[in-house]
Amino acid sequence: MPVIVVANPKGGVGKSTLSTNLAGYLASQGHAVMLGDIDRQQSARTWLGLRPAAARPIRSWETDDDLRVRPPRGTTHLVLDTPAGLHGKRLDEVLKIATQVIVPLQPSIFDIHATHAFLEQLAAHRRAGKFEVALVGMRSREGTIAADQLKAFLGGSSFPVLTHLRDTQNYIHLAAQGLTLWDVTPSRVERDLEQWQPVIGWLAR
Repeated sequence: MPVIVVANPKGGVGKSTLSTNLAGYLASQGHAVMLGDIDRQQSARTWLGLRPAAARPIRSWETDDDLRVRPPRGTTHLVLDTPAGLHGKRLDEVLKIATQVIVPLQPSIFDIHATHAFLEQLAAHRRAGKFEVALVGMRSREGTIAADQLKAFLGGSSFPVLTHLRDTQNYIHLAAQGLTLWDVTPSRVERDLEQWQPVIGWLAR
């Protein structure tokens, strides 16, 4: 089963935005998707609580009689939203099941430095090679110094850079309704869907 982990030790980089929309895309393709939230803030779980009953189903963890959590029966794809400060044993537990790791980061010098160290951890991890790693630039504004700094950093990465997602209110408005780019009329979010195509291609490899 594909297990897509969205991770970056820096908080506020857009992990939940990326996770929810990844789950939304997979659900739009007819997959039985579970969106797992291991962040204390439980942003993804909160988002699931807002999701309309008429929207394509995305499920959360199930708890058995022994209070152990597990994916719902029939799950075909798992997306994990992870907390800030993910390291040590918790990182090991996540990477133990990961098939793909997507690292989001924003055009901030603080995000860049934190992410650089995290990418070194992933490259040196004992399971490196068992999972694929790719990067996604978040809230990118073309023509800004910050965006140029981010692109310069990403250009030197040994991991592929899939895309740069623009800074738009679309994600905020949709999240407030428990929705994703794939739950609304395509013409409404056409530019954003175009930016997601490299991510979709990477997932489908």
